[in-house]
Amino acid sequence: MVVGGTSGLGKAMAMGLASAGADVVAASRRKLEVEQTASAIEALGRRTLCLQVDVRSRASIEKLHAAVVTHFGRVEILVNSAGITERRPTIDCPEETWTKILDVNLLGTLRACQIFGGDMLARKSGAVINVASLATFVAFRDVAAYGASKAAVGALTKSLAVEWAQSGVRVNAIAPGIFPTDLNGSLVKGTERGRELLLRTPMARYGEANEVAGAAVFLASDAACFVTGQIVAVDGGYLASGVNC
Repeated sequence: MVVGGTSGLGKAMAMGLASAGADVVAASRRKLEVEQTASAIEALGRRTLCLQVDVRSRASIEKLHAAVVTHFGRVEILVNSAGITERRPTIDCPEETWTKILDVNLLGTLRACQIFGGDMLARKSGAVINVASLATFVAFRDVAAYGASKAAVGALTKSLAVEWAQSGVRVNAIAPGIFPTDLNGSLVKGTERGRELLLRTPMARYGEANEVAGAAVFLASDAACFVTGQIVAVDGGYLASGVNC
């Protein structure tokens, strides 16, 4: 189950998991994107469903969960990839913007973990992969609400990993580096901010969406059976970097 899995990095992870042999349901709010992603998954010979979800609504996630469990019997892997951002100075960023970003990025992740995680705990097996950010670790100018939400996703990931470890459920996160997507493309492509981000990335390039899929496949697989509570950076060396020139 990939929540927010019909565009950007979410879709890349959904397709990566399908290519590795998983049946994958990729859900989001947009019907057309859901249908297009489902067709791509089926083209790989995997089973799927066309289902929409709004992570700001617990009832919507519960409906999604019920439909997937009814059709497939269980969910073994949950990826939480839904996210939003908005760039503006913190001093005049309204509370409504903070509330919306936290509701989608943090509470949306929490809701899905609670709803899908209940079955995993009862079954004593499962893998949860949340999507953190470089902003989980370092600050980016004028996106404080996003950064706060992603720092909280990192803390939530570790807390759930500790709480659920003895029940056989692993909880990890991926922190993508600079991957231009619909979410952040206008902030990085052809901008001074984008040039600085490239300067700070030792590989000196942006990531390509499919390059995050490998980390998702690893964390979802038995190869990671003793890995939990980790935030895996897929960032071209960004977080390891000091001076690059």
